[in-house]
Amino acid sequence: MSTTHEITLRHATVDDAPVIARAITMAFGEDMTQRLCGDRGEEIIERIVRMENTQYSYRNTLVCLVDGVVAGAICGYDGARLHELRQPVLDFLREECGTQITVTDETSAGEFYLDSVGVMPEMRGLGVGARLLEGMRDEAFAAGHRRVGLLVDDINPKAEKLYTRLGFRRVGEVSFIGHRMHHMQCMKPE
Repeated sequence: MSTTHEITLRHATVDDAPVIARAITMAFGEDMTQRLCGDRGEEIIERIVRMENTQYSYRNTLVCLVDGVVAGAICGYDGARLHELRQPVLDFLREECGTQITVTDETSAGEFYLDSVGVMPEMRGLGVGARLLEGMRDEAFAAGHRRVGLLVDDINPKAEKLYTRLGFRRVGEVSFIGHRMHHMQCMKPE
């Protein structure tokens, strides 16, 4: 017997910060979170999410609810704003954790960038990830963006398959914080 779930999207609020932080740390993976934040990963990321001027801010985030419970989150922003939104993150990580990193640009002007998507483990398999990606992509198109991009780790073919199903195609490769990533884009339909 199959169960039907009510799945909805909404813009995040600051009160969603703990769940958004959990989603981002899942997207980053344990190694990268540890490298950036030490042992205080979710705490540090949650503080960054609560800020209004970062790439991971709740203001740049959609959340997906399953039967009224936040099941996942996605951050996205205009690629032209990358440096403006990333610098407060780098400054905060340096001040709070002593983290000094040099980061390759993962996006640029002319692209709306889907930065991080994460789905709570207990909510996987319900279509939450696809809904988040479609929702943020469609909002970007509605706001006038013609190209939406993301990165997918070379070792994550399952995610790449989902992105391909949603209309994303490989357009290049980048080395991002020590990982070989495929840059994928989806163009606005004419």
